Amino acid sequence: MGNAIEIFDTTDDLARYVISLLTSAIGESPNDQTFSLILSGGTTPKHIYRLIAFMCKNTIDWSRIKMFWGDERCVDPLNPESNFKMARENLLDHIPIPSSNIFRIRGESDPFEESIRYSDLFAMNVKGQQGIPQPDFIMLGLGEDGHTASIFPENIELFSSEKLFETAEHPVTRQKRITATGRIINHAKRVVIIATGEAKADVVEKIIMQLEGYDRLPAARVQPEKGSAIWLLDRRAARKLL
Repeated sequence: MGNAIEIFDTTDDLARYVISLLTSAIGESPNDQTFSLILSGGTTPKHIYRLIAFMCKNTIDWSRIKMFWGDERCVDPLNPESNFKMARENLLDHIPIPSSNIFRIRGESDPFEESIRYSDLFAMNVKGQQGIPQPDFIMLGLGEDGHTASIFPENIELFSSEKLFETAEHPVTRQKRITATGRIINHAKRVVIIATGEAKADVVEKIIMQLEGYDRLPAARVQPEKGSAIWLLDRRAARKLL
């Protein structure tokens, strides 16, 4: 696939590696420029956020960091399903980041209108090339069905959208989502794809080994045009690769 792969014994080891990648990327960026970070939801990112708050509260210049989300469920920010709520409780409330640097997706708003508003907001705050914003660092998860962000196999066309953010729908629950498209993901400088747990082993094998049908899975289309992508797996998720 052309993407790097790292396998870890524990989730804690994986989380610490994400932090090393993030702090290195921030350190390599010009001190007089902001650094755009796109967060994901999920159980493993929750652990990563807690560790970032613990290890990096005073070592990162948070005034330089602009925080965005790769996707959000269309719920209010106090809802337990909110990706913003999870990030706030485990990271944002514990670091000295200016509130003006936090750009949440308004899940409580009309999905279509919010996807437009957030696209415009993102474009205004993230520098780009050739008219496309180029975020510095994106964290992505991986679903058992091969989805990433909120791009599911059933709406994989969103990966090729000309828009920055689109509305999506969960194929089972029909819950509305707002998601970054491939236009953002594949234009990023650094993309980290995180998969942990036994339940991810089949889809990890299918994508990494390019088994039949892999190209119909959204996560397989994560191929930054001018940046780099790395898959971070624990041994349970990577067991069929070992």
